[in-house]
Amino acid sequence: MAKFKEKLGEIKAFIFDVDGVLASSKVTINKTGDLTRQMNTKDGYALQYAIKKGYPVCIITGGREESIKVRFNKLGVDDVYLESINKIVDFKDFLYKYDFKGSDIAYMGDDIPDIEVMKEVGVPACPSNASPEVKEQSDYISPYKGGDGCVRDIIEQVLKVQKQWMVEPQINN
Repeated sequence: MAKFKEKLGEIKAFIFDVDGVLASSKVTINKTGDLTRQMNTKDGYALQYAIKKGYPVCIITGGREESIKVRFNKLGVDDVYLESINKIVDFKDFLYKYDFKGSDIAYMGDDIPDIEVMKEVGVPACPSNASPEVKEQSDYISPYKGGDGCVRDIIEQVLKVQKQWMVEPQINN
């Protein structure tokens, strides 16, 4: 556990999958064939908070619905990759954009398409209901399920280790 906590101190940005991480793996299909997802408001708050603290946040998902992008843009997430067939390509684009190394990133995924990226990051994490293959790749398995607070969990842990959780910015007079 000590090694895990040390790694949290090196994190500069977060990347998350959507289905099974930010949203439950259970979805509803509407009349047009698009998926309707339910997301946890505490996860949304933590995303906004991390961004306000200066941590870039990225979403990489196989989902294609524009509503995903709208939701995360409203939370302040600028980097939203939809219809990601090969997540490692979008991951590398994000690294390049911010001049990050893989070790600077905490990534949370839940299923097989996430594994390749998880092997390249500083802190690979997953929700409690992730696939067994993903759990094997994870340094941290949240006690929370996807769509039920696992994103807040990992963000809060990183920010607490870095003494950024519930710390207001200094105002210079």
